[in-house]
Amino acid sequence: MGFVAPEIVKEIKKMDLITYFQMCEPDELVKDCRTQYSTKTHSSLKMSNGYWHYMNGRIGGRNAVDYVERMLGYKFPESVEYILERLNGKKPICVPQEEKKKIQNLILPDKNTNENQIISYLKSRGIDEEIIQKCIQKHLIYEEKYYHNVVFVGYDEMGNAKYAGVRATNESKFKNDATGSSKQYSFRLESKIKSNEIYVFESSIDALSFATFFKLYGINWEEKNMLSLAGVYQPAGQMSASKVPIALQNYLEKHTEITKIYLCLDNDEAGRKATKALQMVIPNRYEVIDRPAKKGKDYNDYLCISLGIKREERKKKIEIGRIR
Repeated sequence: MGFVAPEIVKEIKKMDLITYFQMCEPDELVKDCRTQYSTKTHSSLKMSNGYWHYMNGRIGGRNAVDYVERMLGYKFPESVEYILERLNGKKPICVPQEEKKKIQNLILPDKNTNENQIISYLKSRGIDEEIIQKCIQKHLIYEEKYYHNVVFVGYDEMGNAKYAGVRATNESKFKNDATGSSKQYSFRLESKIKSNEIYVFESSIDALSFATFFKLYGINWEEKNMLSLAGVYQPAGQMSASKVPIALQNYLEKHTEITKIYLCLDNDEAGRKATKALQMVIPNRYEVIDRPAKKGKDYNDYLCISLGIKREERKKKIEIGRIR
């Protein structure tokens, strides 16, 4: 690439993808709704408020340079040159990053026409089918269209979807948060009645597993609060300086009736370390109880062990679900 002034490179890096298509390839741009766009070539390329996510390729980014690098395979210098050539002398228009963050929207993966694959997958993990069906009815989980991933959805107080965690239903172990996800509204199962307790997990699968345990023991799982932290909690190097995870902090702020917190984190080193940190930093007004699984790495492991579900049996059940 020839010399490009640093200030020009800086401006190019700020250019969002919608603006790129508007200025450089306007015939490609397709408006899906008021705040979301796709393209004629790639209907699964979703763009909204400065962010983009390519569902088929499971990649995404914040700007046009990210798109040229990750979708077209160029290196950074060539990506800048590629965009400059298509601008053809026009000055790049930039949307301030602060504005993007304020109006950032969640881009939900496209929904499949049925839920067969995720039902088979979750049942293969020991999750009770009635619990699965109720979560589907409440739009808490659904099946993604292209790869048949299971999508776990979290909502704000107004009922707006704010978080979507995507997990593969095969053996690939793929996990990701949808573009625009806000972890403070991560996946949760909330009590139908007012309860002063909450059970906290690393993953949505563990929360569903715990709900299944409640049902197996004859306890009404719909009268319990269960919250996923949407991933492994990373405490600070000095534990006492750690912060309460944003998902839990947000929930406690919105639910002042909570007085008892059960930490149901994993049995591995990371989970044990996270539990110790949280016991130190969660305010003293809460009763904090360590409640790890009695067997296995986590509560889904424990559930599968309790039900006698082995890995090979799980794989077989998943395959059956695919051919339905």
